Amino acid sequence: MTEPSQEEILELIWTMEEETKRVEKGLLIKKIPLPAAEEKLNTLVNEDYIKIVDNSVEFTKKGRADARLVIRRHRLAERLLNDVLDVKEDAMDSSACKFEHILDEEVTTSICTLLGHPISCPHGKTIPPGECCEKANKEIRPVVMPLSDLRSGDKAKVSYIVTKYHGRLDRLSSMGLLPGVQIRLHQRQPTYVIQMGETQIALDSAIARDIYVRLV
Repeated sequence: MTEPSQEEILELIWTMEEETKRVEKGLLIKKIPLPAAEEKLNTLVNEDYIKIVDNSVEFTKKGRADARLVIRRHRLAERLLNDVLDVKEDAMDSSACKFEHILDEEVTTSICTLLGHPISCPHGKTIPPGECCEKANKEIRPVVMPLSDLRSGDKAKVSYIVTKYHGRLDRLSSMGLLPGVQIRLHQRQPTYVIQMGETQIALDSAIARDIYVRLV
């Protein structure tokens, strides 16, 4: 069982690995915002969470599994704080750090289901999926969901947009369909038609799945 300080180091290794693939030991030690950083790193080695290979830090199977859970909790906490609680970005990360250390598996699953199993955090980084995502467990209607899951007549506010296509994002932005905008779903077939102020916009299903909204 890792302690909060150890979890922070595992989280840092994960994020550095996402950015550079290879995590250099000296650079990692400089980035660890804790006293006795090298000593804490050695403890993780001794407890079989990480290993040092040619001055590079690598996860063991046990360490990667634990780091994955920490990252999942942190990024889900960010989504909750951003999408549901409207916490400002400058306070979001520190609050998410506190959240991640107290969330157990059951609460994490409930948050994930409540948010509609989001695939990325507010900064666009991947949220590792849990079993609830694979089972698409939706016993309760999520607070944040794809626009495509709305029912006709539902009113919602755009939370975020996830798309690999920059042109699509530019098109939506040019139409004024941005985070924070309130919409109402007018119809679902043959295309999705939303009401935004005095304007009606038709969207195909692929685009509707990229737009995540919060019920209001």
